[in-house]
Amino acid sequence: MDRLQKVIAHAGFASRRKAEQLIVEGKVTVNGKIIKELGYKVSSTDKVEVNGIPVEREEPVYFLFYKPRGVISSVKDEKGRKVVTDFLPAIKQRVYPVGRLDYDTSGLLLLTNDGEFANLLMHPRNEIEKVYVAKVKGIPAKEKVRSLEKGILLEDGRTAPAKVKMISFDKRKQTAIMEIAIHEGRNRQVRRMLEAIGHPVMKLKRERYGFLSLQGLNVGDMRELTPHEVKQLRTLATASKS
Repeated sequence: MDRLQKVIAHAGFASRRKAEQLIVEGKVTVNGKIIKELGYKVSSTDKVEVNGIPVEREEPVYFLFYKPRGVISSVKDEKGRKVVTDFLPAIKQRVYPVGRLDYDTSGLLLLTNDGEFANLLMHPRNEIEKVYVAKVKGIPAKEKVRSLEKGILLEDGRTAPAKVKMISFDKRKQTAIMEIAIHEGRNRQVRRMLEAIGHPVMKLKRERYGFLSLQGLNVGDMRELTPHEVKQLRTLATASKS
């Protein structure tokens, strides 16, 4: 038996909070009866509907995917470009990405059918560290690196302090490779941060998400998260919001 709002969130209809709002507003029925009680529990045989639309329940699944460049972080694309789910033909569940990686960015991406879990990780106050490796044009001076570490002003506000490490540079080609760790999840954030200091990104990869890494995976590979890893991620996200 699961709480009604949890079932709705797991199905990807809405976040847990939004699901609770839908219940209170009388938009949810169980076996044809309107339910407004937030603590109401349902079994796997109960028929749940939101605004008349059946909630199809699946066992929650959680995957770590090494996204290649040139792939859309979505389940479909109107222009016919490759999407992340094209790489998961054997997965029967309707999974979707937790957050996004740009079309031209490779690296670690989580996928799930657990709406509550996805919303927890993507919460604005979530402070799970994300580590990127960027190849940039030019060799950033120390003061520019420090500006990233202090927080830099972008068009949507000042960024939180980042951890920045210079990995290598090539004086002849005038390029550098940097590691940048951030906690935020703004659109194209790392690219915009590096553009703001005058060193646009040539290549970008997300290497780590919290304690998760790409170890043992090749581009385009995926693996299922262990129950312990899922629990650790929930703990990390919950701790960051408290």
